[in-house]
This record gives sequence, structure tokens and C-alpha cells, in this order.
Amino acid sequence: MHKIFIISGLGADTRLFNNIDLGDNDVTPVDWIEPNEHDTLATYAQKLVHQYFITDNSIVIGVSLGGMIAVEIAKQVRLNKVILISSIKTINEAPWYYKLGNILPLYRLIPGALLAKVGFMIRPVFGNMDPHDTRLFKDMLKQSSPKFIKWALRAVLKWKNEVVPENLYHIVGDKDLVFNYKNISNATIIKGGTHIMVFDKAKQINKWLKSILKKK
Repeated sequence: MHKIFIISGLGADTRLFNNIDLGDNDVTPVDWIEPNEHDTLATYAQKLVHQYFITDNSIVIGVSLGGMIAVEIAKQVRLNKVILISSIKTINEAPWYYKLGNILPLYRLIPGALLAKVGFMIRPVFGNMDPHDTRLFKDMLKQSSPKFIKWALRAVLKWKNEVVPENLYHIVGDKDLVFNYKNISNATIIKGGTHIMVFDKAKQINKWLKSILKKK
């Protein structure tokens, strides 16, 4: 049995993993904590390590933002495995708009409360979902902390990691409009997978996760 920590993406909570099957392993959902204004992804990851007692030989699974934080955790703790879904592992895999976001940081001008109300962008940006999953994702957005969302946008754009931790596994979709799979190396590609393929491609993802967890 493995000790597994699961970390969701920006604007989401651990309900994002509703369709993910991790078997009989000891799974701990990691809830977002309020960041300090000056936290980086690295310092925020350190806080999660201490708050959730993430120790050596643990496994961390992160989706999107959660994947980046999982990488930072892996740089601080000797993880058994770190698994990224719909995410990037280094700045070299970041999309073009990261540079634009640093040159023109327009997110600073948008109130955090407004950033938490972007439900209308779900389909064009994240991909099609069935009505139930769409309602769930919109509810997660509504429940998100405006302060956290605004901090996370800044922290992600300032992320400069170039280190690929050991025992890292990466799963991305070829229809992901947030992170282009063509920019990502050494990853398993899910055909038809969008940025939130943990919803509608869970069957394929579960198959890969089962295979990864069996590896020694």
C-alpha cells in the first residue's frame, strides 16, 4: 500500500479526482491553504509538506497547478513517485503566453473575486464536459478563494523551474488548450484528452496510474 497525496488544479478542489481510482492505497486529498503574498510555488510547496506531513517514499499526484507544486515538493522530499496530469514539469514546457503574462501582467488589474467567476470560459478553454461535470467545475470555481487565485496566477507566471525530479511520470492530453503536449517531453499522451481530462478520460488515466503505481 502506498501513501498518496493528491493535489488539484487552480480554481478546483479535490472533487477534481472524483473519477480517479487509486485502489486500496492510503490517499490524502490536499486542500489549498491561504498563501502569503510573497510565497513562491516552492515556499508554498514547503508549507504543504509540513502541514500534511508529506514524507520520504510518499507519492504525490498533481493536476495542472497541482502538478507544478508536486514538482516543487519532489525537490524537497525524496518521493517514491511524482505524477503529473495536464501539467508541466519545467519552464521549458511552458506555453508562449507565460512570457506575455510577465511582460503584460494584466491579471494584477483584475479583482480576485472576478477571476473566480470565469465559468463561461470552461468549454472554450478546458474542453467539453457533460452537464454534471460542468456544474461541478463551476461550483468549484465559485468556492475558490479569490486571494488564492490571484496569488497562484502570479506564482505560476514567475515559476522558473528547470529541474526534473527523479521518478517523475507525466500524463497529458493531445487536445489540451492550456498546455500544448507538443512542448512536453517524456510524457504519456492521452488521445482526445483536454485540460480536465480527469473527468471524461478517467478510464484511460486510471489504467496508466495503475501501471505506474505497480512500478518499483
